[in-house]
This record gives sequence, C-alpha cells and structure tokens, in this order.
Amino acid sequence: MKLTTKGRFAVTAMLDLALNEASNPVRLSEISERQSISLSYLEQLFSRMRRMGLVKSVRGPGGGYHIAMEYDAITIKKIITSVDEQIDSTLCGGQENCKDGNRCITHDLWESLNNKIFDYLDGLTLANLVDSQYSKNKTIKFDFTKKPAASLKARLI
Repeated sequence: MKLTTKGRFAVTAMLDLALNEASNPVRLSEISERQSISLSYLEQLFSRMRRMGLVKSVRGPGGGYHIAMEYDAITIKKIITSVDEQIDSTLCGGQENCKDGNRCITHDLWESLNNKIFDYLDGLTLANLVDSQYSKNKTIKFDFTKKPAASLKARLI
C-alpha cells in the first residue's frame, strides 16, 4: 500500500485549515510555515481541492482559504482522492496482469485490502480529526465488527 506525500500533505493542510480558519481566511504561507510543507506544493494541492469544491479562496488583502463544506461532510477519502492520489495495494494497479501478464493468486487479497482502506478513509471525516485534536488524550476508533463495511461508525473514546 502506498500513500504518497500528496495525500498526506493534503490531509494535513486541510486539518490545519480547519483548526485555524475561525472567521478569517488562512493564507497558504501560514500553513506552509506551521506544517513545513512547501508553499508551491500547497498551491498545487489547494488548486485541486478548490476544483473539487473542498475549499474556497478569498482574493485580495487578507485573502486566503476557507473550507467550503461542513467538516462532517468531508471524508478523508474525499480529500485524498481530490488531489489525484491513488491508494492501491495490488502490484498491477488493478489491471490483473501482475504475474507474467496474468492475474496473480493473491490479487483478491490485495483488492480486498484496498476496499478496507477506502472504507476506513470514507468513514473518517475532517470533523473527526478536528475533534481528536481538541481532545488530544483521545484517539479515533472504528468498529470493524459490523459487516458490511458501510456500517463503519467513527467514535471517539
């Protein structure tokens, strides 16, 4: 499973934005400084997230970014996929040609892992991450005992 810095930085930047936006837009230079992420890289990420409707920009003096939706409507999966991040545990990228041009014998295992990862990321919202930051001594837990995966419920303990 590979999650590149693109997806990690997008989630980090969105969480920083959520924690710092209050009533004023947040400048990317502020996020860059707080999170040690290149300003030009943030500009690329925010351009993609803006096109996907996750953030909105405010131009001019005092401008910056706001989150465009309710925090609980933004899943971590949505953030990661908005920046064209692909999460794939298969060697073949889902093409089923990983073993000498044919499907490998463990393809279903890795494909199932992909589905579990996406279910987890789809069940976790920006609101969950914000809440966990405000209650640092708590961690985010998921109930994986229920099936199907659509029944995943995030809860803070």
